[in-house]
Amino acid sequence: MNERLKKQLEFALEIDKEKNIFRQTHLSGHGRRENDAEHAWHMAIMAYLLREHANEKVDIAKVILMCLIHDIVEIDAGDTYAYDDENLKTQKEREDAAKERIFSLLPEDQKAEFIALFDEFEEYQTAESKFAHSLDNLQPLILNDSNGGSDWKEHGVNAAQIYRRHNLTKLGSDTLFEATDQIIQENIRRGSLKE
Repeated sequence: MNERLKKQLEFALEIDKEKNIFRQTHLSGHGRRENDAEHAWHMAIMAYLLREHANEKVDIAKVILMCLIHDIVEIDAGDTYAYDDENLKTQKEREDAAKERIFSLLPEDQKAEFIALFDEFEEYQTAESKFAHSLDNLQPLILNDSNGGSDWKEHGVNAAQIYRRHNLTKLGSDTLFEATDQIIQENIRRGSLKE
């Protein structure tokens, strides 16, 4: 086996660990907590399915790849809950260290490619990164909605906190933001979410 293939297979095995990183969001039907790999897979399918709702024309293959790799760093950095202000303060530092270690398993050209893609997602500047972030916001929201807002209740999350995050959804998709807004408003009406 040549050295390049060895590195690629080592990386492929390493990212299997993403299946062991559990998020705060539960699967629909009040299932167990979802893992990062399930979240990424779900987002990737949603990216293709909902691509017509992006504000701008996007390279959907690039969006899908962003969705699939954006949380690989959590193998080392752990999952940072979207509404955990204390852990959000150190998230970038933890994820940067993880990004360097994990993507360094790859051959140099692929390391550079994956780091560039990860950084593009994080910088929130391109049409693709904005749309991918819209999906990263929407996916846990629809799961939480399907569970009667139980994750929000468990963590004492209020509507203002959710809007602070979901207002950025508009950058990638006005249509998905409108859907998000309807879901949030419905949860407020039914008492699943405090204003």
